[in-house]
Amino acid sequence: MTTEAEAEAGVRAGADADERLARAALTRVIEPGDENGGRWLRKYGARGLMDLLTAPDGTDDKALAGVGPRRISGLRARAAAAAPERDLTAVAGIGGRFVCPGDQEWPTQLDDLGTSRPIGLWVRGKPDLRLWALRSVAVVGARACTPYGAHMAASLASGLAERGWVVTSGAAYGVDGAAHRGALAVDGATVAVLACGVDVVYPPGHAELVRRIAAQGLVLGELAPGDHPTRSRFVLRNRVIAALTRGTVVVEAEYRSGSLVTARSAQRLGRFTMGVPGPATSGLSAGVHELLRGEGVLVTDAAEVAELVGDMGDLAPARRGPVLARDLLDPLGRRILEALPARGAVGGRDIAREAATTADEALAKLYELHSLGFVERHGDLWQLTPPTTRDGGARRACP
Repeated sequence: MTTEAEAEAGVRAGADADERLARAALTRVIEPGDENGGRWLRKYGARGLMDLLTAPDGTDDKALAGVGPRRISGLRARAAAAAPERDLTAVAGIGGRFVCPGDQEWPTQLDDLGTSRPIGLWVRGKPDLRLWALRSVAVVGARACTPYGAHMAASLASGLAERGWVVTSGAAYGVDGAAHRGALAVDGATVAVLACGVDVVYPPGHAELVRRIAAQGLVLGELAPGDHPTRSRFVLRNRVIAALTRGTVVVEAEYRSGSLVTARSAQRLGRFTMGVPGPATSGLSAGVHELLRGEGVLVTDAAEVAELVGDMGDLAPARRGPVLARDLLDPLGRRILEALPARGAVGGRDIAREAATTADEALAKLYELHSLGFVERHGDLWQLTPPTTRDGGARRACP
């Protein structure tokens, strides 16, 4: 039996063929995120754990601490039925592979999950998973999203992809699908993390989308080929999305949304958590707003996301309203304009007094403002250019 020290050393040195085969088998035996299984795996190694699970009934049951006899019996039945060689052949047949701790392609940020770390990942697609995960952002949200949510998800994803970021999501209907499509639309990088085997299309309506993602990006999951999704597997899948990425953006989510599970997982792991605000009256944005009232950061576009998760100096552009012509005036020019009444005309000396300047300075500045279309002269009197002036000078004069 492999000792804990030997198991850890084997992971550091790289998984050998037997260890890889045992880990592939264990993806059929232990459910994703099972912390008992994670502790056993850390203690005995993959080969040692499979030895325990395939030993005659009752042998070494005490070694499998933390679960009852019925659970152990179920795990033993699964272990007896596991056929890792068949699964590895099946995934290779669709151009995939099995990646596990110790491989050069293994994303080490998944190790932050501790005992709930994936046993391994079944992967379809050519890009290197470890390299892509280093610059990845999750975009997740409601399945039954609004047109606003779909638009924001696609816009964020395309903007991030154009900036060289990998967009990661769950390939579900709604926000997930919009995020993947947004990245694909600009020939960007995208990763779909599934709650089933990578050869299983779920939801069925996304068959073409998953095919495109596998051709242009990566499709991955913890479950062996052919395995089906369940409610708990969807929830546990979210921890992988959170751990695999630099940050998570939530676009539309109700209070009890799986997307908030991803966000909370990201927070526990020390990842950035962001949310896109929606109408205060929208139930689909209620969960996002609750996230933003806590540790979540409000974002509205890809530049703001990149500013948060990117390198130092990767700043979003400064936000401000449109620059008006009067914004470009010097201080005296603005004081002269403010000295003129909203209606009616006044003399130059009155304007000078209100602007706290001399009559000569006021007169010189009034002539300048007249040439710019801000004011009109009527004999010795001056007034603001009316809003209906055809040359548009009044628009420049408006505050």
